[in-house]
Amino acid sequence: MKQNKFLIKPVFYLVASIALSGCQSMVWPDYLRPKVETPDRYVELSQNAAQSQIAKDWWTLYQDETLNKLIASALKHNTDIKVAVANIEQADAVMKEAGTFLIPSVNLDAAGTRSRVTEAGAFPVFSANPRNNFNIKLGTNFELDFWGKLGRAKESARASALSSRYAKDTVTLSLTGLVASQYLTLRSLDKQIQIAEQNLVSRDASLALTKRRLEGGIVSALDVYQAEVANTNLRAQISELKRQQSLSLNQLALLTGDLDLAVRGLGPTQSDIMALPIPPVPPLGLPSSLLESRPDVRQAEQQMIAANANIAVAKAALYPSISLTANWGGESLELKDILSSAARIWTGGLSLSLPIFNGGRLNARVDQEAAKQKKTLATYERTIQTAFTEVNDALVSLRQQTEREQSLLTSQTSAQKMLTLSENRYQSGYSAYIEVLDAQRTYNEASLAFVQARQARLVATVDLFKVLGGGWEPEPTK
Repeated sequence: MKQNKFLIKPVFYLVASIALSGCQSMVWPDYLRPKVETPDRYVELSQNAAQSQIAKDWWTLYQDETLNKLIASALKHNTDIKVAVANIEQADAVMKEAGTFLIPSVNLDAAGTRSRVTEAGAFPVFSANPRNNFNIKLGTNFELDFWGKLGRAKESARASALSSRYAKDTVTLSLTGLVASQYLTLRSLDKQIQIAEQNLVSRDASLALTKRRLEGGIVSALDVYQAEVANTNLRAQISELKRQQSLSLNQLALLTGDLDLAVRGLGPTQSDIMALPIPPVPPLGLPSSLLESRPDVRQAEQQMIAANANIAVAKAALYPSISLTANWGGESLELKDILSSAARIWTGGLSLSLPIFNGGRLNARVDQEAAKQKKTLATYERTIQTAFTEVNDALVSLRQQTEREQSLLTSQTSAQKMLTLSENRYQSGYSAYIEVLDAQRTYNEASLAFVQARQARLVATVDLFKVLGGGWEPEPTK
């Protein structure tokens, strides 16, 4: 008979656990990832793309040590990163708190009182008066998670904690992209200033030559005035480029959290933007399912998981709450007797609380959580669609910027030849000085446009890294 008694307990606990899990699923179903329809492939992909995997530290592909140091400083000191880390710590603490509700809490209560009771009242007491009373007890209160309310609350908190981690990854990806783009802008401005100053040297020489020809009576004062106007216009352009350079440096200082950077600068000769390598582009046949690696997509999904769990918590509040309570300790008139067997006290009980009437408040909470779940679902779908569009846009921009750069390289080469020819013709007296001015202006604009095109092409690669979640991995061959 005793053996059967020992067998009944584990069977009872097994049946109870199965019943509990069944009740939890009955209250509200578990999360299932929704299907969002997107094309299997992106619209544009390079035919001559590298098939290698791109790591998450994609900025190292530009092979620029200064850029690597700037990004390392940004990841360490940027205030947005610090906020994201604090959000993670807060979400982790909330998750830990939610987990503790699944574990019984134990409290120790102790008290000592001294009181005097009446000796002349209706029920006089003639014992020791005044008298002492001491008690100490351990108590516990544990709610049985019969409907899964506590478990789903923990599930929601865990999903929120994961969401905060993906939010930090999103901030990190955005920050590294901003730093890289701003650094490329700074290097582009450095190169443009260098080109403009070289052209200024050429224009100074042309102005000096024109003045000598004026003194010799070969040209009129009109040529000198035209040369002076062209010279001062170029100086003004250089001043504007330097202004933009300073603003770009200030932005880098803010992004990296190193405000001293705006003071000491980076130096215009540390890295030539024309020497930076062009990173590889995605291989042909890259699947659109790669979007799942984007942290903002993962963040949106974790928010859906949390919203689904919150509906279950709100639904479970409509059902009875069942709790176990117990207390054990001692109570005596003398402190020395409080642990004796005669002073022993204990209680145990089972409580049930069922909402009968609350004016529809609990049902309204269920409706609120259901509406939030619909909103997170729509947000998830929009995130997927936006991500897919951003990748296609980045691919188009990269292809077009590559073609634009190649065209402007040809334009710069032709402008250089035109400038040389016009200067030779002017010095030989075959043409007016206006042709030289046009050629100088054309060459200067073509050179600056070519540098800007290289910057735009490199920034397009940065944008592509960002929208692909920081890198990519080619589809495995079958």
